[in-house]
Amino acid sequence: MAATLKDVAMKAGVSTSAVSRTFTDGASVSDKMRRKVQKAAAELGYSPNFLARSLTTRRTKLIGLVSNNFHNPIFLEVFDLFTRGLQDRGLRPLLVNLSNETDPEHSVQMLHQYSVDGVIVASSTLPPAFSKAFRDKRIPVVNTFGRYSSSPEVHVVGIDNAEAGRMAARELIERGYKHVAFLGGPEAATSTQDRLKGFLEELAKCPTVKVSHSFAEQYSFQAGRTEMLRLGQGELAEVYFCGDDVLSIGVLSAIKDLGLRVPDDIGVIGFNDMEMSSWENIALTTIHQPIKQIINSSVELMAAMLDEPDRYPEARLFPCQMVERNTLRPRR
Repeated sequence: MAATLKDVAMKAGVSTSAVSRTFTDGASVSDKMRRKVQKAAAELGYSPNFLARSLTTRRTKLIGLVSNNFHNPIFLEVFDLFTRGLQDRGLRPLLVNLSNETDPEHSVQMLHQYSVDGVIVASSTLPPAFSKAFRDKRIPVVNTFGRYSSSPEVHVVGIDNAEAGRMAARELIERGYKHVAFLGGPEAATSTQDRLKGFLEELAKCPTVKVSHSFAEQYSFQAGRTEMLRLGQGELAEVYFCGDDVLSIGVLSAIKDLGLRVPDDIGVIGFNDMEMSSWENIALTTIHQPIKQIINSSVELMAAMLDEPDRYPEARLFPCQMVERNTLRPRR
């Protein structure tokens, strides 16, 4: 049977409370006592039971990591960075899939059942009401990749998606395109709405440029491919700004099946700069979203909120940048 806290206390010749303090962050215990307890624990192969300890401390160190975009390959990187970042701070991630969830109250109830200390909503497609529902129940929450606001109701870490749309538009204008299009993800997603808004705002400054837009059902390869094949039944634009790299790769596949070449016949610019975009057979020109910095900042903010849960909500924004590869014509 596994060694218990009492076994360690008996072997070390100390009280059980001394053992408990040794394995409790911030608890008062002398160096001599700590070494004695740790030596006994190592010899017995003892590991603290964090779930049992939470009954006393009322802290589980569980952080709910909530998302609804599991079919997008970029989230393999996102989950990897999040789980390692939380674990490095002594926190334990609890991954929750909300792909078919529409009721924020149900999500709050589910996370309450797991007694999480905080929640990170890692999504650009879930409405802001999901994050706000956790805050209303006084659960510390960070909305990573959430919609930017100068006065957010919850902590938001991400980018200015409208500015990203403007950046894409400026890039296409500089390259001399006269008929441009936006191919976004789900129309209801705030990231889609904001990227399209910025894109159209910037292009409105160039009335000679023809603009069109459409939406894919989700941020996925197949959705991007399906929408591009549909568009191929009519007049095509000269270039497409796709709201996500995985959509772009689906679009590239469809363009090939339509008998057209990239970038000679049609240009494509993506968004995110996921690892697959740099593969030689894809070489997607895209807008880099600084995912690592965004996640590190989200984890740091969540850790701070556990000590100061009532801190005023803030928005942390990170700049994007162009990554030049092979799917757009050269600048003029």
